[in-house]
Amino acid sequence: MTPEPASIVPRAVNDARHLFASGRTRPLAARTARLRALRALLTENQQAFEVALWSDLHKSAGEAQLTEINVILAEIDHTLRHLRRWARPGRGPVPVALWPARARLLSEPLGVVLVIAPWNYPVQLLLNPLVGVLAAGNAAVLKPSELAPATAELIARLVPTYFPDGAVRVVEGGIPETTELLLQRFDHIVFTGSGTVGRIVMKAAAEHLTPVTLELGGKSPVWFDDDAHLHQAARRLAWAKFTNAGQTCVAPDYVMTTPDRVPALVDALRRAITDMWGTDPRTSRDYGRIVNERQFDRLAALLHGTEVAIGGERDRAERYLAPTVVTVPTPGPTTGPDPGLDRGHVDRPAVGPDAHHPLLREEIFGPVLPILPVASAEQAVQVINGWDKPLALYVFTSSARTRRLFEQHTSSGAVVHDAGLIHVAATGLPFGGVGASGIGSYHGAYSWRAFSHLKPVVHKPLIMDTLRLAQPPFTRRGLRLVKRLM
Repeated sequence: MTPEPASIVPRAVNDARHLFASGRTRPLAARTARLRALRALLTENQQAFEVALWSDLHKSAGEAQLTEINVILAEIDHTLRHLRRWARPGRGPVPVALWPARARLLSEPLGVVLVIAPWNYPVQLLLNPLVGVLAAGNAAVLKPSELAPATAELIARLVPTYFPDGAVRVVEGGIPETTELLLQRFDHIVFTGSGTVGRIVMKAAAEHLTPVTLELGGKSPVWFDDDAHLHQAARRLAWAKFTNAGQTCVAPDYVMTTPDRVPALVDALRRAITDMWGTDPRTSRDYGRIVNERQFDRLAALLHGTEVAIGGERDRAERYLAPTVVTVPTPGPTTGPDPGLDRGHVDRPAVGPDAHHPLLREEIFGPVLPILPVASAEQAVQVINGWDKPLALYVFTSSARTRRLFEQHTSSGAVVHDAGLIHVAATGLPFGGVGASGIGSYHGAYSWRAFSHLKPVVHKPLIMDTLRLAQPPFTRRGLRLVKRLM
């Protein structure tokens, strides 16, 4: 008989906490060994991961390698290369008022970290945070997504083999197990997923004052005006949007450009889609599928009443939705100074929950790309700033002035010029959102900081007891001296 979640979950967390308390996760040699074990888990089972990802998401072997396995291996190699330097105690500054004294900064692990992963990148978004968790000397509890069952089962089977001491533990299951996990006390929680569930995670973490790293996504916009590089930009845009059938938290969600550019951009996107996935993407081994029927039905409903410019073909039995581009007109005349911005109707913004078209109200998270005509780059900035801060912003322009406009007058988790998605693979850069798109960041040294506590250690010698100046009885001369030193 399979134990109930209420018994599995607390036992897994308590066992992880006992191991951490033993001190066996802290030595640098132990951290390095566990990172190498994680590397071996991936490299020795690559074919098994490819099969699981094909089963769950119809990911091709090439896409599985590119977007899942290789991203983690690069993160591991980067961390192993820099781990000793990150772990070295640093020298801390001490103000003149405290001289003679010295300070060090010691990095110490937080304890037991919970990682809750989504289904869209079920390997990368579960194991990439784990790299930083292990490097910092913590123990980990992993919760893979039940919506990617083949991948979850594979990870649950492999982890005990490669981490026999229990430094990494896996809890399988669905909502009951996740709910039970969130009742436990952790020292940090990493969650990637929707804002709705992110709020639940944050509320549960607040009960124990547990810090969180939340990667929540949102509607990542695109601006395009680079006529000279139309076809190159369209190919990069199509690749970024339709990889993993659009089920990517940093996928371009909608494109803004001027009305006169829309026809040429649509034609260039059509050509790019054909070049990468053929005239019938259904037959391409490199084109994915929607994760389940519920998500398929949601996406199909979003297409009702739209003007489909490219694609739109779908098959519910196969969970196939073709790479689709739709044009979305802006609202009619407004009382605001900028046509199309709808400034005169505060309850009908261009993008957000109250937008005039369903595709512009929520994160699409699928292979549907709306093109939203706007009057100018300045108006595009206003549209972006009219709703939640996005996880990513993509700008395709040859104008340095336009690049600066988006960099300086919008806020987002990241800005990428002339490409999409690629910042996620940059191990030296922080990956995270801002505002509604996320809290905190990780990758590389930023993972080390996220999963470590930087502890100041101050030593004030008893000889030359300058603290006497700050102790009663106070004198005017002593107070003047202390004030000057401070």
